[in-house]
Amino acid sequence: MSMLKVRDLHVYYGGIHALRGVNINVKEGEIVTIIGSNGAGKSTLLNALSGVVPYKEGSIEYQGEGLPKQADRIVKKGLSQVPEGREIFANLTVRENLMMGAYLRRDKAKIKEDLQMVFDLFPRLEERITQIAGTLSGGEQQMLAMGRGLMSDPQLVMLDEPSLGLAPLLVETIFEIIQDIHDLGKTILLVEQNAYKALAAADYAYVLEQGVIVKEDDAAVIAADPSIQEAYLGVVKS
Repeated sequence: MSMLKVRDLHVYYGGIHALRGVNINVKEGEIVTIIGSNGAGKSTLLNALSGVVPYKEGSIEYQGEGLPKQADRIVKKGLSQVPEGREIFANLTVRENLMMGAYLRRDKAKIKEDLQMVFDLFPRLEERITQIAGTLSGGEQQMLAMGRGLMSDPQLVMLDEPSLGLAPLLVETIFEIIQDIHDLGKTILLVEQNAYKALAAADYAYVLEQGVIVKEDDAAVIAADPSIQEAYLGVVKS
């Protein structure tokens, strides 16, 4: 069953045509990844889906209905974006950051349950619950951003460059946690500069170049494509 359908999406930044007729489909229960070079439009796509940037043409359908364009209504519908660069509230504590993720909710018992779920996923956050978020390490801040995103109780989690700037060992940890989140029943749309890890984790993949989807297929098929291997996986043709 399709959870998210994007059809003929066009986004402009002034005179720059950032997304040019993008079509993607995310099925319920899948991990779908979007790979591409810097500036290809990957983050722009997620920002359009979450209502952060407007789109000029096209349609976005979520669970069979048109998706609102207002960010708060999108969150209420069950979509949550973990932005590139984490964008945590540096002067607030870990707990306060997590509760900001639940600011639209009123179900106190479920909020408490989800907070424990986040601590089960990220024990380090529970250890640092009263610590000021800006004093956390980069890896801990990424965990906090992901935890905050989960506190809105989303069905679709959109992750924008979750491994960016992290040491290799932490990258492994983050991708293990992505799988753990998926195992909780969440559908995941993943934008990730580490194409090798993204394709290994995903069920389906899209390749975005200069605002256009140029390839799509099962992630394993994309990973085996010689042109993708050369361009994104560091495999040099002999």
